[in-house]
Amino acid sequence: MNTRRWMLLLLVLVSLLAGCQSQDSQTTADDESATEETEQVAAIPVEAETLALGSISAFYSSTGTLEADREARVVPRLAGQIVLIEVEEGDRVAQGQVLARVDADRLRIEKQQAEADLSRMRQDFERHREMHARDLISTEVFERVKYDFEAQQARVELVDLELSYSKIKAPFAGVVSERMIKLGNQVNTVDPIFVITAMDPLQATLDVPERELARLEDDQRVSVRLDALPGEVFDGFVQRIAPVIDAGSGTFRVTVEVSDSNDRLRPGMFGRFQIVFDQRESVLLAPVEAVALEDGRASVYVIEDGVVSQRTIELGYRNNGKYEVTQGLSEGERVVVLGQAALSEGARVVVLGDSVSQGEAIEVASESDPLSAENNPQDQNTDHGTQS
Repeated sequence: MNTRRWMLLLLVLVSLLAGCQSQDSQTTADDESATEETEQVAAIPVEAETLALGSISAFYSSTGTLEADREARVVPRLAGQIVLIEVEEGDRVAQGQVLARVDADRLRIEKQQAEADLSRMRQDFERHREMHARDLISTEVFERVKYDFEAQQARVELVDLELSYSKIKAPFAGVVSERMIKLGNQVNTVDPIFVITAMDPLQATLDVPERELARLEDDQRVSVRLDALPGEVFDGFVQRIAPVIDAGSGTFRVTVEVSDSNDRLRPGMFGRFQIVFDQRESVLLAPVEAVALEDGRASVYVIEDGVVSQRTIELGYRNNGKYEVTQGLSEGERVVVLGQAALSEGARVVVLGDSVSQGEAIEVASESDPLSAENNPQDQNTDHGTQS
């Protein structure tokens, strides 16, 4: 009886001891899993970029509208009826090309008459010259005949000039941007009938603050971006700078000339102009996203051996999403461009794209999961039971 009581008591003690060991094993596994999770949380994911050398420019930005450098409202030099129109709106014309013709029948008849009179007077002049050479007529008579002959020559030339005005010509090469007449219209020498516009080059007039006067010069390069042609950049240059400053607005006028060999620019297009007044080559560039500006101080987070340190830097020009770094960084260093908000001095980071692959990351996460078969005591017992 006593023996059975002792054996029962021994079995209870063994059961309690086994339960404690199982609880200790579970606690140890949970602690290890928590440690691994803590280590994973401590490595903050960020995006980074390696610093490199490049070129950067400083520029003044402004907006303006393209205008034609040359535009003419063509007015006839001869009044009359339009008998022929040889161009339409949108046509390209060369300098001196005929645009339209005015009725010139009367002038052609006048020319024939003037030429006939000139022929007669030429014969009279030749005859009187021979007679004057032989002293058969006085010098006074000869000079009067000579004068009449030369006057008639001038009248013929004048009729020729009037006749040429019947052809309405383009004053320079360009495009017919407007036509105001129709066939058969009566025109005068006051009202315009065509508008000719030179499409290349075009220009824009910018009103620039006086503080920029010392930086801008003739022939400086200009980059032009137009709303009508997004994503494209056109080249231009400073054609001239006004010598005076407007006292009322505190600005001066800068005229920019823009050329386009592909003939896509049009007068009236609105654009953004960047006048480049300085260019620096082989300088260290840092992404704008990497730089934090606070109280006039610029700083970045630099990554070294998986740990970040905040470093104060000196900046130069800013252009196209880049800062020029004049002091504080070196070529080849890596700076954080995304994720700075969660960082502090000495924080451990993992750079996205540089760490383990996606498959390896899943495997690591699986191994650190406390519910996995390798870390769960119940799964371990089940596996051992299956193996046995």
